[in-house]
Amino acid sequence: MGRVSTAFVVVAMSLQLGACLAPRHVRPELPTPDRYSEGYVEDSAAGVQPTTLGWRDFFVDPRLEALISTALANNRDLVIAVAQIEEARGLYRIQRSERLPTIVVSADGTRTGLGPESAASQGISAAPGSSVTFDRYSVGAGVASFELDFWGRVRNLSNAARAEYLATVEATRSFQLSLIRDVALAYFALLEAEERLDLAEATVESRREGLRIAKKRLDAGVTSALDFRQAETLLTQAETELAALRFTKAQNENLLTTLVGRVIAEPLPAPLALAEQARLETLAAGLPSDLLSNRPDILGAELRLRAARANVGAARAAFFPSITLTGSYGYSSTELDDLVGNDRRSWSYGPTISLPLFDFGARRGNLTVAEARENIAIADYERTVQVSFQEVSDALAGRRFLSEQVHAQERATAAQRTLAELAHRRYNEGVVSYIEVLDAERNLFAAEQALLQIRRSEVSNLVSLYIALGGGQIESR
Repeated sequence: MGRVSTAFVVVAMSLQLGACLAPRHVRPELPTPDRYSEGYVEDSAAGVQPTTLGWRDFFVDPRLEALISTALANNRDLVIAVAQIEEARGLYRIQRSERLPTIVVSADGTRTGLGPESAASQGISAAPGSSVTFDRYSVGAGVASFELDFWGRVRNLSNAARAEYLATVEATRSFQLSLIRDVALAYFALLEAEERLDLAEATVESRREGLRIAKKRLDAGVTSALDFRQAETLLTQAETELAALRFTKAQNENLLTTLVGRVIAEPLPAPLALAEQARLETLAAGLPSDLLSNRPDILGAELRLRAARANVGAARAAFFPSITLTGSYGYSSTELDDLVGNDRRSWSYGPTISLPLFDFGARRGNLTVAEARENIAIADYERTVQVSFQEVSDALAGRRFLSEQVHAQERATAAQRTLAELAHRRYNEGVVSYIEVLDAERNLFAAEQALLQIRRSEVSNLVSLYIALGGGQIESR
């Protein structure tokens, strides 16, 4: 009884020592302020929690929902990310299996022939000049080399593999959010290009009509060649912008097709105008500390840190003796008919203890590598937190100031449209030269184009805020 108690104490102390070899996991201090700037958000709790709002409920455009759904099913990069989850799961299962003994079953049959001299040297009688032939059969089960994990080396390797697997899962979730954001941003860019293209086409037609009227006025001697050439310049500027917008639209269509993963041939729901896309839910900003549990990229970085610390424990355990156990039990006989029986039993077992005395610094080098990777993982975690804080802060600032910019640009565009109408009226009355009409038309066209750009920036920023706060991880409805 005393020997059993002593053995139990030794094993318990060994397991406790093994657990202490790996650094205890503690989250690094938050390398960001405790709150977002009050200049961006007054009440961080006001609005809907982004993690409880499914992406189908967040987006208001049915065509965009269809595109995102198709992308989540067909994007090739997402297919690779999902396959990497399976790869990491398999590696974890392999490493976890090392913590349990491997049981093997074997059966063997051999026939051996000995010449006269060999038989005589082994004390086997045989007729003079003849050889001896005999059979041997065996069957049994055994435990292959199984390491008694007193120092936690195998356990830490298994924990590291598990953390890497879970980090791969979080990386896939993070990619899904990035894909949702990228599809939405590409779609809004395409909407902007289409609306700007419609505006440019209407402007070109209007200026062609203006050039036709200017030509008639020139032929009639009512106006000068200067006015005609100015009207012609106004048209060529619009035509140049029209060609550039067509190129931009083609690029956005190609990008969206790549993100979605295939050419969309089936009819899609009618899209909403760019001005209607901003009818999104007001999101609660929360606190920077909420990002630690809401964002999959931060969760993945923390899991990689856990894996690095577990690998440090495994590297430290290599400095202690390695104890392995092997054993077998079975039957052996020269006759197949009476192979199994009490008289034919065979068994063996025994431990093996090994400790490299001179490895020329290999174990110390492995420990140095593991500790360096732990420091890298800490820095990577802190950098991920800082980047996420910046993304949220930028999006919160955009939510406030881009909205103000849209309203200001709407007023500027309305004023510029009134100014252009007034310039046309004054020119027709002969009060001003055509150069004033030229400037007013050019400024109006630029203002209308700028308004579409700012509207796209506003709605894109709202999507970026939704994703940066950890939204989009559920698919409701």
